[in-house]
This record gives sequence, C-alpha cells and structure tokens, in this order.
Amino acid sequence: MKKPDILLVEDDELDIISVERSLKKLEIEYELHTAYNGIEALKLLRDPDLKLNPLVILLDINMPRMNGIEFLKVLREDEKLKIMKVFIMTTSSEADDRFAAEKLGISGYIIKPLNYNDNTKRSDSMDAFVQFHLRKILLESM
Repeated sequence: MKKPDILLVEDDELDIISVERSLKKLEIEYELHTAYNGIEALKLLRDPDLKLNPLVILLDINMPRMNGIEFLKVLREDEKLKIMKVFIMTTSSEADDRFAAEKLGISGYIIKPLNYNDNTKRSDSMDAFVQFHLRKILLESM
C-alpha cells in the first residue's frame, strides 16, 4: 500500500524543520514533499511521472515568486487539483489574507508565532494541529 502524500509549500527552513519534527511524532507512515513557492508546488502536482496526489497541502502565504493566495487561485481553477485539502500556515494575521484564503476553500488556517526565540511556542501550535487534525485525515485515508 502506498504511503499517503503530504505537500508542504514553505520557503522558511526553520518552519520546514518544525513541520518535519511535528510530523515525526505522528508515528504514521507518510511521504513528505516540499516546495519553496507556489510555482514549484504546481510543478510537483502536475508532474505526470511523480503522480503526486497529496491528502493535504500545508501552505504558507508569504513566499517569493508565487505566494500562497496566488497558488490557491490556480489550484482551485484546475479541474484535477481543485478538491485538495489545503491548510494555511502563516505568520500573517491580516484579515484580508484570511478572508481571501477562506474564499478559496481552505480547510484550516494556522497562525505561526513570530517569536523565533520561543521555539516551544512554535512547535506546540504545529504539534496540536498535526496531532488533532492531520492524524485524523491520515488515519481516515488508510
């Protein structure tokens, strides 16, 4: 049986490490794919050789080249990709960002703390999301 795929679209290495650490605590097998912006993510999703069909996309909003909102717009217009579950993970607590993401059919919105000196706070919020939401999604896919 193929392991479920998760696509992480994130340009910050510290946030990538934080997500990877939280996912390891799941003790469920999965395949993590990482893209550093929306353009790279679309290339992965549309690569016929890779056949990537993630159960979940974890998406940052503020990225270079193609940000998360731009990526979501393209994703939702694509017949093959528009039904994918997308969770926003961002430092942006701007109401406009949240409204734009919700309008594009996201599954959830996680605010990443800006305090880089308090790593426990950062990992706690990610751990809670992974343990309560992502665990359920992965288990339901098995």
